Amino acid sequence: MSRVALIDDHESVRLGLEAAFARDGAQTVVFSGSTVVSYIEWRSASAAPPADVVVLDLTLGDGTTVTENVRSLVTDGASVVIHSVADRPAAVREALAAGAAGVVSKSSALDDVLDAIRTVADGEALNNVEWASAVDGDRDFADAQLSSRERDVLRLYAAGLPLKAVAERLGVAYSTAKENITRIRVKYVEVGRPAPTKVDLLRRAMEDGIVAADGAPSAH
Repeated sequence: MSRVALIDDHESVRLGLEAAFARDGAQTVVFSGSTVVSYIEWRSASAAPPADVVVLDLTLGDGTTVTENVRSLVTDGASVVIHSVADRPAAVREALAAGAAGVVSKSSALDDVLDAIRTVADGEALNNVEWASAVDGDRDFADAQLSSRERDVLRLYAAGLPLKAVAERLGVAYSTAKENITRIRVKYVEVGRPAPTKVDLLRRAMEDGIVAADGAPSAH
């Protein structure tokens, strides 16, 4: 059973989610509050481990920014799902760039919200319309400027092939493929879109159209 924290400055939203989680039984709500600061204080005071997933409103009423909220939670050890109206592409993109695992709209059915949280709790990439639309709608999304070979390596690796199989498929040495992955990670860090894990690399590849939204290699 995954441990979920709810951070939203609308109490009615939190109560609705708590009721949905109680019915579902696959997640347990360990914290419900209106700010990230209150969540961190609760963690410190109770010595509780971080939640597996924090469901976070995009904009809170305490004056904090999207980036500082998401980074604070990710640094603390939680995965973050943005639960918002998702009508501001730049803010959604900012949340994703700061390390959020994905976005699920407040207009989504409760079952879709629960599925999204379950997906993230399982360590999988969250692929949804709001997420893709936010990236497509923000023309300032930083391009990592990957070379053709780097894109080929990322396309296969992010789609699930082991690095050795990627090297064999492309007819290059394993060390060459490994060096390409290292350079890819560096390039994403340089544009503020770090990808320390394979799931992160899949997310970046989907953001850039290198793999399709279902994780399959893109035809382009």
